[in-house]
Amino acid sequence: MLVSRTALPAGVVLLALAPAALAAPFTLTIYHTNDLHGRTDQYPQLVSALEQARSEYGEGLLLDAGDIFSGTLYFNAFKGLDAVEFMNAMGVDAFVPGNHEFDLNDPENGHQALAALFEAAEFPILGANLNFTGAPEFSELLGESISAEPQPGHLYDGVILEQGGERIGVFGLSTQSSESVSSPGNVTIGDYRAAAEAMVEAFETQGVNKVVALTHLGYDSDPAVGNDRLLAQHVEGIDVIIGGHSHTRLESPVTVAENDRGEVKAPTVIGQANEYGQYLGVMQVTFDDDGVVTEASGELLAAEDFEPDPDADAMLAPYTAQIEELRDAEVGVTLDETLPNPRHGNGDEQSVRANETALGNLIADGQLAAARRVNPETVLALQNGGGVREPIPQGPVTVGELIAVQPFGNRLTLMDLTGAELLDTFEIALAGAPEESGAFLQISQGTEVVYDSSEPAGERVVSLKVTENGALTDIDPARTYVVATNNFTAAGGDSHTALEGAHEDDRSHIVGNTDWEMLRDYLVEQGEIAPRVEGRIVDVAGE
Repeated sequence: MLVSRTALPAGVVLLALAPAALAAPFTLTIYHTNDLHGRTDQYPQLVSALEQARSEYGEGLLLDAGDIFSGTLYFNAFKGLDAVEFMNAMGVDAFVPGNHEFDLNDPENGHQALAALFEAAEFPILGANLNFTGAPEFSELLGESISAEPQPGHLYDGVILEQGGERIGVFGLSTQSSESVSSPGNVTIGDYRAAAEAMVEAFETQGVNKVVALTHLGYDSDPAVGNDRLLAQHVEGIDVIIGGHSHTRLESPVTVAENDRGEVKAPTVIGQANEYGQYLGVMQVTFDDDGVVTEASGELLAAEDFEPDPDADAMLAPYTAQIEELRDAEVGVTLDETLPNPRHGNGDEQSVRANETALGNLIADGQLAAARRVNPETVLALQNGGGVREPIPQGPVTVGELIAVQPFGNRLTLMDLTGAELLDTFEIALAGAPEESGAFLQISQGTEVVYDSSEPAGERVVSLKVTENGALTDIDPARTYVVATNNFTAAGGDSHTALEGAHEDDRSHIVGNTDWEMLRDYLVEQGEIAPRVEGRIVDVAGE
């Protein structure tokens, strides 16, 4: 070893290795976004943030961790094709689908909107635990398991990307919770840990020792379906996790250097950039010769701190013009007061996911009215609390406001359910009360459910009644009833397995309108609107 001394403070010595032993460390730069949820208007500022970051940190991989779909008028109008134009312009290197990418599955035609987005993408789509082979709309986009020359818009388990003369393995993982909170249809979702272990082994076989997992699992989400921290603890060989789904704001990368047993392991670095395009994540990870992480740093760049990029602003303008026209169209009804959409996370004592609400009543009543035009024998309507997203403000009601309330485009579905299945459905809906659950059901006028949240889950329903011949009557477990809901809930969304069984038994039929259209029509029919909480759902423990 050669040692050189320079004019340094006393006691400080610089060591210079001989050329044969010297190997400069490699630093990988990653830029990342996640959970845009239709906020296309954030891209002009994100473009500026990325340009500045590249000027400061140099070239790097640009990764998106999913959930481009759902949440705004931009999405309702353009189904993600607006977002993908900006992703292409920014030079995204890889994308993993999030659970909301599966929101628009059509029971007859599949994921046409998602397939169109993939076809428009100039970057590969990754999902090592996603299987698209059963969905024919993706048949032309299926790639090999791992590709070093990925084709734009094609589907892979993982890809090998070159950066700074080094080969980087990147693979995708998506949450299995999509099976209950979205509508994957013929796209199946496998175990995330098994898929990750297989990918690490496959990359090692090809001599790749720097591995990035691009995930839509959540940083510390429900351990029953997996999350990034568990992934880092359980699967050796993953160096970096770029995540989404939990909307976590990690101001700087988090390093996991112990496994689930508390034993020291090679470090895994995790990053996530909050939500809605508010931040661009920046991460720099340094590796030794063996591909082991030795150092990591990073930050979140707030989009609001940047002026919109002029070219991106010009790209956005025609999209915005179209949605403003849609947003501002009045439906012909004026509300004297705001219809709130309470959530515990907003500091509200009540929640649409745990309590009867005036807006929930209005939505369910609108569904029932639409259902009875198709089948007058419909006895009640069910609206999952997880599908009600925003309040309706006081004043003239607009189309944009209604779409914001129910942004998923779910359609009216009629089901033939036994009374026993209805009772099971409400046990599922009330299992978490008084805590929030997307499975909680808002119900239509003429229905009354009394339950006891102090009892064990599955044993909470005290009584369930519907109106027949002008009087509230107990549900008969042996009878069959016609029930209205949306196609997401009917297919078992939000863990409604009792409904899923009827759906799979062909006792579920989509019959028409999208959810927000039913709400609009009902508002117009009623003219004067004054919905109230009126005791449709009663918790005797709460009283």
